[in-house]
Amino acid sequence: QVQLVESGGGLVQAGGSLRLSCAASGSFYRINIMGWYRQAPEKQREFVATITDGGSTSYAESGKGRFTISRDNAKNTVYLQMNSLLPEDTAVYYCYAQAMARLSGWGNYWGQGTQVTVSS
Repeated sequence: QVQLVESGGGLVQAGGSLRLSCAASGSFYRINIMGWYRQAPEKQREFVATITDGGSTSYAESGKGRFTISRDNAKNTVYLQMNSLLPEDTAVYYCYAQAMARLSGWGNYWGQGTQVTVSS
């Protein structure tokens, strides 16, 4: 199995920055895709950004130019640098990984989430 632990959320004023981190641990052969999704109150979970183990990135339109995703494969850790934050970025941010676990094969895994609150 794969466990994902996020950190770095918090309260920030509009225009500020936050850096989220997510470390993967457990028993797995490979993590292909790592990324971030978010869920605001009374809204569905939505895509934020992903990065492959080869470094290819993808961003939601809402974060382009403001968010940067990066990854340290040696540490099995993914980061999300968020700049110029807006109140509408307020949400619980969830780490995601697509990994090949030793016992169960390929699967999708989620972290517990970290709250990001942007005040106006």
